[in-house]
Amino acid sequence: MLKFLKKNHSKDSEERERLKKELFGFTRCVDHGFPSQPRALAYDPKLKLLAIGTKTGILKIYGAPGVEFVGQQKKDVSINQLFFLPEQGRLITLCSDNSLHLWEINEKKEGNAVLEEVKEISMECNKLKTISTCSLTLNSDKLLIGTEGGNIHILEVQTFTLLEQIISQDVVMQSMPEVSSNPGAVEAIAVHPTNPDKFLIGFNRGYIVLWDNKTNNADRTYNASQQLESLDWHRNGTDFITAHADGSYLKWSTEESSSPKESSTTPYGPFPCKAISKIQWKSSKSGPFYIFSGGMPRASYGDKHTVTVMQEENHVVFDFTSKVIDFITVSTADEEDKEDGRQEYDEPHALVVLVQEEIVVIDLDSPNWPAFKLPYLNSLHSSAITCSYHVNNVPEQLWQKIIDAGETQVGKFSHRTWPIDGGKTLASETLTRDLLLTGHEDGTIRFWDASTTSLTFLYKLSTANIFSGETSPPDNSAGEAEEEWPPFKKVGSFDPYSDDPRWAIQKIALCPLSETLIAAGTAGQVIVLQMEREQREQEVTHVTINIVGDSDNFVWKGHEALAPQEGDLKFAPGFQPTCVMQLLPPAACTSLAINSEWQLGAAGTAHGFALFDYCQKKGVLYRCTLNPNDMTNAVVNDSLLSRRISFKKSLRESFRRLRKSRANRREKMKKEKWARRNKRMNCEIEGGEAVSTEGTAPAEGASASASPLSSSPELKPMERQVEARSLDDSMASIVRFLYFADTFAINNTSHQPTLWVGTNAGYVYIYTITIPPSDKRASESVSSFLAKEIKLRHRAPVISMAVIDKRARVLPEPLEVLHERAKAADMSGEHQLVVCSEEQFKVFSLPNLKPVCKRKLTVIDGSMVRKVSFVNFRSRSDENYSEFDIACLTNLGELRIYTLPSLRLQLAENSIKKEDLNGISSFIFTKNGQGFHLICSSEFCRTSLSKRYVTQPNCTIELAEGMRPEPVAEPEALPETEQQPAEPSEQVNAPSTENPANELEGEAEGPEGTGTNNDVAENIEGLIEETQHNDSRADTTTTTTGDISQDSIIDVASEAGTLSPTASPITTETVNVNATTITTTTITTTTTTEGTPLNITGDSDCPENSKAAVEINTIVTETEDKFNDLKIKGVTTVTVLEQVAQAVEG
Repeated sequence: MLKFLKKNHSKDSEERERLKKELFGFTRCVDHGFPSQPRALAYDPKLKLLAIGTKTGILKIYGAPGVEFVGQQKKDVSINQLFFLPEQGRLITLCSDNSLHLWEINEKKEGNAVLEEVKEISMECNKLKTISTCSLTLNSDKLLIGTEGGNIHILEVQTFTLLEQIISQDVVMQSMPEVSSNPGAVEAIAVHPTNPDKFLIGFNRGYIVLWDNKTNNADRTYNASQQLESLDWHRNGTDFITAHADGSYLKWSTEESSSPKESSTTPYGPFPCKAISKIQWKSSKSGPFYIFSGGMPRASYGDKHTVTVMQEENHVVFDFTSKVIDFITVSTADEEDKEDGRQEYDEPHALVVLVQEEIVVIDLDSPNWPAFKLPYLNSLHSSAITCSYHVNNVPEQLWQKIIDAGETQVGKFSHRTWPIDGGKTLASETLTRDLLLTGHEDGTIRFWDASTTSLTFLYKLSTANIFSGETSPPDNSAGEAEEEWPPFKKVGSFDPYSDDPRWAIQKIALCPLSETLIAAGTAGQVIVLQMEREQREQEVTHVTINIVGDSDNFVWKGHEALAPQEGDLKFAPGFQPTCVMQLLPPAACTSLAINSEWQLGAAGTAHGFALFDYCQKKGVLYRCTLNPNDMTNAVVNDSLLSRRISFKKSLRESFRRLRKSRANRREKMKKEKWARRNKRMNCEIEGGEAVSTEGTAPAEGASASASPLSSSPELKPMERQVEARSLDDSMASIVRFLYFADTFAINNTSHQPTLWVGTNAGYVYIYTITIPPSDKRASESVSSFLAKEIKLRHRAPVISMAVIDKRARVLPEPLEVLHERAKAADMSGEHQLVVCSEEQFKVFSLPNLKPVCKRKLTVIDGSMVRKVSFVNFRSRSDENYSEFDIACLTNLGELRIYTLPSLRLQLAENSIKKEDLNGISSFIFTKNGQGFHLICSSEFCRTSLSKRYVTQPNCTIELAEGMRPEPVAEPEALPETEQQPAEPSEQVNAPSTENPANELEGEAEGPEGTGTNNDVAENIEGLIEETQHNDSRADTTTTTTGDISQDSIIDVASEAGTLSPTASPITTETVNVNATTITTTTITTTTTTEGTPLNITGDSDCPENSKAAVEINTIVTETEDKFNDLKIKGVTTVTVLEQVAQAVEG
């Protein structure tokens, strides 16, 4: 009968609650990569800050590496245009709902600055008033707003209000009597470079007006013959240039309006060309720059995305692989101009081009105009990301080798320093080096510096050149082809196409101490690579391992294996392949593991797994995991066992259904009895209101719909019925997890190397491994044998495993102990195995594999585990304290932390929307409690579950004196009314951990009658949650049983009394009812709200069918009616009824 007993877990102590606050806490840290769907670009030349707005309303500002500010529009709108107020740390956003918003970078606590929206204004969203373009005046005090109706409105930036003055299209056209047709929408506005009162107004149909806002008249009018797309002033203020829809541009003089200064120029004519969407004219001592986007010949290059730069004899068409959104030029004059003097020339030195999938910065000061290497905003998805892998605390020696290998690949980049270096980072220098590795569809692995908020590219490894059919792309880094016209030059790293989908990397494993990398691909290729400083020419060994053996019953219908390259191959410095293990059938690898001390690797597919020795470059073991329907030769061995299991399972399920039906009948009878009694009592009460059945029924008869205060804390959470997975499931054979460990698999006396294999069918295979001595390692073979198996009852997929010692610490890697980077494991025995499936976590003792405890997830809340990691959490304030816990992500997007080995819930936080399947599937944990997941194809979101390791931007900007008024300080909230949010580590109503006795059966239920004396505990917990929900002692991860004395009620309630500083004393009334004594305790607190109805719950140990129980219920109802009539303003009454005496015979 032990399996029916429920263990009474006490709550975590106050010391543990304090420790949880030091260890755990959810933080959304920073986004890495390139923002999805960019729509707008702006640059502040004074503060050297770059801003990007997106379709989803996200605003990001970047400066020097580590300087980053992020804002989000309140509404779900797109940011269409951006305008910096130079040198003020402010900018204006134009959104798709015809609204304008003012943003400021304001300093907060400890010098850290944040981006805040301070003002907004909306215009009527009709066709005539829809904003088409905007431009700031020369001194940035006004914003000129052009509309689709052809009018121009003026926004005063200081007050952020519209002026009454409107430059009407009708008034403007009065100066052009020769124009009879409607000029169309305002297409462009360009402010005069020296006169703040003058600006050019360009209309869609080619009409241009030089407007003097001081006199409210047109100085000059111009008429181009083509539809206008863009215009720009020359620095001298006497000339300007216009771009048109036919791919041409015109130069004009302000002194002559009858005709252009020069004839129309079509750079890529004479055949029809696409429109030039934007043009800039910049002056330089070495000759003027003409920079424009578009203008390509329609027939031959109409699908190209280009930006052209022309200067004297230099002419380059920068060719991008995605649509050009916008571009800006970074000029010396804009950075150095002052009110008392202007530079003679613009002298552009950088070109920033924002395209749909990346950002590219071109160096205009260096020969051949190379691109800068990006310190941030990298296009992570240059080829689609297929997997990712994180490495903590990389040794300095390996780090430097990766840096050196990457520098040999960046010869095509500019050697100048990054030009956008505004702001100041306040973050301290990182003490460790962290790597993020991303596997890609084109067979490459990219190495990123993940130590800071700026995810910086380090090195790219290509695996495709190991196989035949791969050809190196032509190198265009030296410049454009001499005879090609137009002179294209490919720039950017985004390349969404892959020549062969079989190259895609599926799994990565890196040992940073031995500098060994294993990469597994889509076609079953497992590549072992070693870091080398020098270029080498060598032959790569290829070994084939047929997982399904020589069975004639299996037919592979998928793609073929990749053909290896023959002979010696040249490899650049960096990771170089030593051997390739080709698994057959050539299915995608689903799991991978490495143990560099033993020089062994293991890889799994949908058909089985293989263990290989990369020291001797040969296979050690393979096993097919296909189910009997796929492999008929396995039916004979498993038939008898399957029949026996089915019979046992049938009997067990029959008894469970019988117990459940009996319990349901008893439950129904109790509800009917109490319903009849309550109905009779309600009829006898004069002037009383009807009393809820749920509120008066005893706890043992409470249903799932009962109120929280009347439910018993001792009742088990309702469990969902989870159907066991069928063995015929076609996905059951997938190997989900592989794990090496040196532990006690056979007996308690000796430990040995082992391999643990987890499958999608809920099987765990345990293999022992015999490794020759080090002096014979290269000559004698490694052997391995199956030792044990575990079959999970529901056959839930096994997604992770770990062996812990008696100190509850995960066994460290042998090389980490050797290099003193981890403490040696306790090998005195008492190891335990933690198996994490999609539905539950379970702990087994080793070597007998006896279940110790487990934590159910799916049957309790319906969630399923998607990602798991065993994390070493270190205290925020105490360097010497750390503990291992389980961190997991569920299919609902919730991050959770469970202790080892007790599996107690410590933290639960919603992190990802459950609809974001790509984000959940791409999530990875780090060893110190951080996480990475894709929020779009081009951007990682970084989160942290650790209070110690939080990587967030900590930066500010320095503004000149008097550039803008100081931000208004926010008033401090009054402590009496302020209610602080709960600490992330404090979880309310979390399920309790089940005891080992229950785990043996898996569905143990408490005996009838338990919990009838626990309504008081629920009342107290409800009171605490209502008045002091942020108290650390309100953690309900465990249950409470037994009687609670009146003193305990006083203590808890007095702590909850912080709700009001004027709480009145607690009064007590004793009522005798036949043989039972009931004590009524009333707690009255004064608040500023209306009185609330009295909540009373009765509890008694008298039999449910006795006269005493009926009379108790009557008194409870009468008392509730009496107090509810006294709804005095400002008084809230909470009454708790507690049994203080045992029922006596009478």
